[in-house]
Amino acid sequence: MRDNTVQVDESVSPARIDYAPTFNVAVPFIDRHLGDGRADKVAIRTTDGDVTYGELAERVNRAGNLLTSMGVGAGERVMMIVKDCPDFFYVFWGAIKAGIVPVPINTLLRATDYQFMIDDSACAAVIYSPEYAAEVEPALAAASHRPGHTLLTEGAENSVRTWMADQPATLDPVPSTPTSDCFWLYSSGSTGRPKGTVHSQRDMVETSHHYGCATLGVTADDICFSAAKLFFAYGLGNAMTFPLWVGATAVLSDRRPDPAMTFEVIEAFRPTLYFGVPTLYAAQLQALETATPDMSSVRACVSAGEALPADVFRRWQERTELTIFDGIGSTEALHIFVSNRAGDVNPGTSGRVVAGYDAEVRGEDGQVVPAGESGRLFIRGASTATRYWNNQERTAQTMVDGWLDTGDTYIQDEEGYFIYCGRSDDMLKVGGIWCSPFEIEGRLIEHPAVLEAAIVGREDDEGLTKPEAYIVLNDPAAAGPELEADLMEHCKAGLARYKYPRWFQFVDALPKTATGKIQRFRLRSN
Repeated sequence: MRDNTVQVDESVSPARIDYAPTFNVAVPFIDRHLGDGRADKVAIRTTDGDVTYGELAERVNRAGNLLTSMGVGAGERVMMIVKDCPDFFYVFWGAIKAGIVPVPINTLLRATDYQFMIDDSACAAVIYSPEYAAEVEPALAAASHRPGHTLLTEGAENSVRTWMADQPATLDPVPSTPTSDCFWLYSSGSTGRPKGTVHSQRDMVETSHHYGCATLGVTADDICFSAAKLFFAYGLGNAMTFPLWVGATAVLSDRRPDPAMTFEVIEAFRPTLYFGVPTLYAAQLQALETATPDMSSVRACVSAGEALPADVFRRWQERTELTIFDGIGSTEALHIFVSNRAGDVNPGTSGRVVAGYDAEVRGEDGQVVPAGESGRLFIRGASTATRYWNNQERTAQTMVDGWLDTGDTYIQDEEGYFIYCGRSDDMLKVGGIWCSPFEIEGRLIEHPAVLEAAIVGREDDEGLTKPEAYIVLNDPAAAGPELEADLMEHCKAGLARYKYPRWFQFVDALPKTATGKIQRFRLRSN
């Protein structure tokens, strides 16, 4: 095989993917399209204009050359706090082509989160959109590690867009191998502390073929719109790697994903595939009571991030005549590994295993449990991360003999469908994003009225999980609606906006073990 090439043998099931020994994944995802005659085809669409595959390849090269000219070396990290826009593509793929490791970060976080990640990653550069300066710049000032370079994507003389223009339009791919480090994504995981999840060069190929092509059926004729953002592993596939792998078109919006935004984008850009999360589908259903958007271009919808309630599935299908394919994936696996699909949809389940992956439900003894019994879900596939950065203990706990411990409790029924039962720990998933109860509790305790706090998950009227707060007050007489409103605003001011508690329960004491640990399972049973 020639350098940087991939061969997919579909005569076997699952398809076998072979890689050249020298392999830089930017070549098949970016450069290949020029040789395939797609230079003039639109790769990215936004309200600010279109980007063709030819323009994309040139700008990726310029971005890679910019990073190299700044002195960022092969294997060093570039932290990206970048909105959904073409610049994300340029920096991400330019870094990979130049042998540099891009690290896209959740853009909804706070300065303390960014400070930790800057220190943990020891990144050589930080690139961020101007919208996030109020959180990023204090993080840079407070971090112990000093990145060599900080750049805005736009809007300043010291910006990627300005400096790229002076860079060469050609760039030779830095030699790598299919299993070499390629990019990171930070996962909060079950401990609540962010973990750098290290992915290899081949991982995006694996998810793009096994889920994007073989399961979802993405083709070059598709237009993909993901309300889930690019910093998600889920959104990274939906809005970038899946369309780029087949030569399709991605629609990007840097706006907050609410019903009005999604309907507006769907009407304006006419996507054929729409990717959301259950919380958003529920909100869209509420909006559809009065709104009548034209969604006739959409052939299929996808949901992940948390389990999709069967009632939301049914109401969406009744209202739009569209089917939602629900599935489960993870940052560690990069995308969906168990899914419903065309012709095989079972509402209220996560579907069946995606070809190219293996899944087992194991009991406490580590053995596979019989069908119908609950246990911990383990999965195996070629897209799973190699390790957590600087965290050997969590790596050993989560990545076991080639298998990935998902931390989710599941039942596999007699027909092979996987049924979600909840997390195997205390983490919450709100709007498809992991939340640590400890972080929310810490914010609550900062309020002068609060003595102790505990956070658990509670289902709202749509069957979706949101944080519920149990609070012991310094002065029990202070309890009431006014304090609840004050606590809610206190949390919103100090946490990412999706993390604030939706309900408050004022109690005399929290249930604890003999050693003082809060027993959240007892609160969840209330």
